[in-house]
Amino acid sequence: MSTQRALVVPAEGQPFKFVSDWPIPKPGPKDVLVKLVSIALNPADWRLELGGSGIFKDYPIAGGLDGSGAIEEVGSEVTHLAKGDKVLFEGWFVPGRGTFQEYALSPAAYVAKIPDNISFDRAATVPMCLATVFSSTWAHEDGARSARLTPPWEEGGKTKYAGDVAFIVGGSSSVGQYAIQGARLQGYAAIIATSSLKHQEFLKSLGATHIIDRNLPPGEIQAQVRTFAAGKPITYVYDAIGERDGQRLSYELLADGGAFVTVQPFFHEYLEDLVTESKPVIRALGSFELPGHGKLGLEVYSRLSEWLATGVIVPNRAEVVPGGFAGIPGGLERLRKGEVSGVKLVVHAAETP
Repeated sequence: MSTQRALVVPAEGQPFKFVSDWPIPKPGPKDVLVKLVSIALNPADWRLELGGSGIFKDYPIAGGLDGSGAIEEVGSEVTHLAKGDKVLFEGWFVPGRGTFQEYALSPAAYVAKIPDNISFDRAATVPMCLATVFSSTWAHEDGARSARLTPPWEEGGKTKYAGDVAFIVGGSSSVGQYAIQGARLQGYAAIIATSSLKHQEFLKSLGATHIIDRNLPPGEIQAQVRTFAAGKPITYVYDAIGERDGQRLSYELLADGGAFVTVQPFFHEYLEDLVTESKPVIRALGSFELPGHGKLGLEVYSRLSEWLATGVIVPNRAEVVPGGFAGIPGGLERLRKGEVSGVKLVVHAAETP
């Protein structure tokens, strides 16, 4: 078999198109080929359909940035994985790597086995959002776009922030949930998050100490953060939403020497008149394959299976969208309209008509 079914963008600015003759890629020596079971949806997927702001050059291209499944084939130099292993991995917008197809490639170094206590659906929610948080927080190599905090497995990584406060904007978002968990791993004195209050108990189970109603006016949110911080410095802000007014007030909370990480690509327009050298702003990018982030990715993926097995890292809750690839456009439209809260949308490749 040399072809497969896939959901592709034929050319820049064109809508997704279902095809049944998409080539199945061949793994290189350090790659694996995965047969997809579950595929999670991300906002970047609908941005690809709209043209991707000129980032994506290779069309036609299969979308998809999150996947889980079983290894179909391993490259000649891969020794720690075998055919049939249940794994999770991050896709990418390059040929062969997107997860909106039945079979996709991944570098074997950035593949994690799925422990028995984690379903394919929940495993598929992990790779992209976890990388978006951990990569932009802990990477230290030259060229890294990162807050350069000390990772929790290094000396001081679990103690040096014990007197500080972390503030997570959008705690119930898929990214925000991993930001809470990353801050918990580092032992912050308080982890304050904004969210719809219906998710309050779940976010506290992930490590948040205080939840603030995201529907409050930004100024009131800021005042509550200061109250809950109780005079301790707020040295880490992770903005998983990127709204203009909330972003400005969140940045104002940050102590000198702290770091502000945001998923918003246009943060300079929102914060340019506020940013100082002592309070850097880092734009989060969701990949360990970027320059300066590779070593961190190896460290994270070497621990990820155990973290999931022991509950150190808890995946997003998953909502299955029916129809397989046919259900993806509708699911992405829900994401675009902001109609998803507290869960990650997932499709099953095998359900494709």
